[in-house]
Amino acid sequence: MKTSRLPTYFLSHGGGPWPYMTGGFRSNFDKLEQSLIEMRAELQDLPKAVLVVSGHWEERGFAVSSGSNPGMVYDYNGFPDYLYQIKYGAPGSPELARHVQDLLHSAGIDARPDPTRGFDHGTFSLMKPLYPNEDIPVVQLSLDAGYDPALHLKVGRALAPLREEGVLIIGSGLSYHNLSAIQGTAGHGPSRQFDAWLQETLIRSPSETRTERLVEWEKAPAARAAHPREDHLIPLMVAVGAAEDEPGAVTYHQKDFAGGLTASSFRFGDVPSAPQSKGGAQ
Repeated sequence: MKTSRLPTYFLSHGGGPWPYMTGGFRSNFDKLEQSLIEMRAELQDLPKAVLVVSGHWEERGFAVSSGSNPGMVYDYNGFPDYLYQIKYGAPGSPELARHVQDLLHSAGIDARPDPTRGFDHGTFSLMKPLYPNEDIPVVQLSLDAGYDPALHLKVGRALAPLREEGVLIIGSGLSYHNLSAIQGTAGHGPSRQFDAWLQETLIRSPSETRTERLVEWEKAPAARAAHPREDHLIPLMVAVGAAEDEPGAVTYHQKDFAGGLTASSFRFGDVPSAPQSKGGAQ
């Protein structure tokens, strides 16, 4: 059944500033890009703003980007000079940032504004193909550096009302993130094993079981081989917490990323329906 309540997403955001790249390496991201274009189509024109929980921003406690015109954070190394000049020009939203703070405070979770935080590549790498016109306000929420999955699920629950208000909640990370194993074949098996666990947990498990499995994610097959440091997994907890009792679905799945890695993205909740025109069907 379709609804006007927006779903939430956990999106694998690829590597570095890939939407702005040229050359052959860019083709590694063709399937991911297509999934984001399809995501934009299924959301239609319903999102009024986007809240991104990025695996590239962590603080002691939580912080919310509150500037009106965010700059850029070039948090990657070894790329050509032109990729340190790019700009994603979407506005911020001090109003949404305050609302996010209020919702978190109401749940007993402290959060502070950060008026200087710019868009990191966990945000702009997704926003560029999703909203290339750069006209939808984007606010970022940091992770807490303690990486407590239960706390981040609680954050998601606190933010769930945003979905009724046209705010699209995205957890931005990677379903597999072990940089030391990306070269060669060492990561192929662990990425498949952990992805299979994600599929079972997020799609086929009852909601109570899903939550329990996420809290204890380190027990998953190849868990630490897939995520030696869980910064790119924890955004998933916020996306699930905001749609905890709703079904999960795969929106992107690739078994041959960078030569043989398995990567996925997920949606939680039903695909929304667009508002009906006052004139009715034509």
